[in-house]
Amino acid sequence: MNALQAGGQTTLDVLPAETTVVAWNLERCLFPGASAAHLHPVAPHVVLLSEMDHGMARTAQRHTTEEMAAALGMSYVFGVEFYEMDLGGETERTFCEDDFNARGWHGNAVLSAVPIQDAVLIRLDDHGHWFSAETGADPGQPRVGGRNAIAAILPGATGPLCFVSTHLESNADGVHRAGQFDRLMDAVDTFAPNLPIVIGGDLNTGNHMPPHYDWQEEPLFARAEARGYDWSANVDGFTTRPSLITNHPARQMKLDWICVRGATPSAPGILSSLGTSGHPLSDHDAVHVNITA
Repeated sequence: MNALQAGGQTTLDVLPAETTVVAWNLERCLFPGASAAHLHPVAPHVVLLSEMDHGMARTAQRHTTEEMAAALGMSYVFGVEFYEMDLGGETERTFCEDDFNARGWHGNAVLSAVPIQDAVLIRLDDHGHWFSAETGADPGQPRVGGRNAIAAILPGATGPLCFVSTHLESNADGVHRAGQFDRLMDAVDTFAPNLPIVIGGDLNTGNHMPPHYDWQEEPLFARAEARGYDWSANVDGFTTRPSLITNHPARQMKLDWICVRGATPSAPGILSSLGTSGHPLSDHDAVHVNITA
């Protein structure tokens, strides 16, 4: 649970002066090839992924990160967020042809067009939110593990940069997520001192915060700003939509973010997850931005 798996091949030696970064929660990644092709118009150099399956029946036992990296011509590091003990929820089971998981791994990843110089898996949760019924765990989704982040140091045109893919807790309130983000920032400072930092992923902002479920009430934003992070790498707009797995037609939330420190963001945007066939590739749209450091 503390190891990283690395693989893939790269197309560049160093990142360009202006680097394009995408953060995308791919909701198990049912369609790795189509998801990779969907990113081509954005032409990212770094892709920060969450909710990626490896050896799960619901995604045909595939290593979805490895397939996306191969399709994009990138290297990757993958880390396990949860060991899934069953096949998933009711809608996910409709995609299963097997009645077992070959590995049962589910986690986050960093994909890169350049060689990865160093990487670390940062565990953010010690509360067992998804394992203990006392903390509201879903009995239909038994799992062992907790939220994490993956930090990777990549060579850039003016020196190395650190890119972080993370996924904060949905089954908790903003105070808990702020504590996770504090833990993440501390770990990144230790791993990549004095380097430009880009953090992206599903921060689950607004989850379990009734009545309005408003991302603006999350304390993590101010805490990050106090430590030099810039949130201008994001545009207005919701980042969730109904999907083949998650059908909440009325739910609109802003969960996905990129923040930077020691670098200048430009041209932020949101990429719809609706594929060319019209079906959604995920219940999250992707967020992207250009970074100059």
